[in-house]
Amino acid sequence: MSPEAVPLHTDCDIFTTVFYGTAMAKAIRILGRHTSYNVQKVLWLADELSLQYEHIQTGGRFGGTDSKEFLAINPHGKVPVLVDRERAIVESNTIIRYIADVYGKGIWNASEPFERTLTDRWLDWSIDRLERAFVAVFWGYYRTPPEKRDSDAIDRAVSECEDCLLALSAQLGLKPYLIGAHPTLADIATGVFLHRLYSIELPVTLPDNVFQWYQRLSRRQPYNKWVMSDFSELKGRVGY
Repeated sequence: MSPEAVPLHTDCDIFTTVFYGTAMAKAIRILGRHTSYNVQKVLWLADELSLQYEHIQTGGRFGGTDSKEFLAINPHGKVPVLVDRERAIVESNTIIRYIADVYGKGIWNASEPFERTLTDRWLDWSIDRLERAFVAVFWGYYRTPPEKRDSDAIDRAVSECEDCLLALSAQLGLKPYLIGAHPTLADIATGVFLHRLYSIELPVTLPDNVFQWYQRLSRRQPYNKWVMSDFSELKGRVGY
C-alpha cells in the first residue's frame, strides 16, 4: 500500500508549504514520512477523526529535517510535526493529545482529570517501557544488516517486549480496548507497535488478549492504512 501524501521537493519548500500552503492547502499539515511509527500515530488519529489535512512527506529518504527551515519549526530535527494554522506542535504523544483535545470531542481523551490519567499513564508507559524495548528489537534486528546483529542483545530486547505485552494483556483481560469499550489515545500510543512486532519474522509472542486486540485494531481502516502500510524500505537501513 502506498499512502497518498504530498512529497517534499526541496528544503525551502518546507517553510513555504507549511506556513503559506499549496494551492490545495489545508489548515492542518502533518510533516513526517509515513514509515515512521511516530508519524503513523498522528495520521491514524487524524483519519479516525476524519480531519482534513495535508500530509507532507519529510525525513528519511524524503529529507528536509536538517534544513534551517525545518529546524526553525522543530529544533530537535525530528518528525512528526503538526502545524495547525500557524502553530507548530512537536513530539508524537503531545501531538495526539492536542488533536484529541481540539478535535476529538472527548472521545479519544477524557476531559475529567482523573479519567484522563487512565489514558495518560499508558502514553507515558509507552515511551518509558514499550517503545524502548521495541526500538531495541526493531533496530537491532530489522534495521541492522544480518552480519552486524548482536543476537544476545536482540534476545534480551525480545524478552523485554514480551514482558510489556504481558502487561498489556493483563489490562485487556476484561476490556476490548485498554481503557474500555472503545479505543483511546492509550491504544494509539501502544498499538502502533503491534504490527511490526508481529510481522518482522522474530519469535515475539502476542498473548491471546493482545492478539485479539491487534485484530480489532487491524479492522479499523486508519490503522490498516497507516500502521499496516509497507515498511520494507527500512530493512537493513541503519540511518534515519
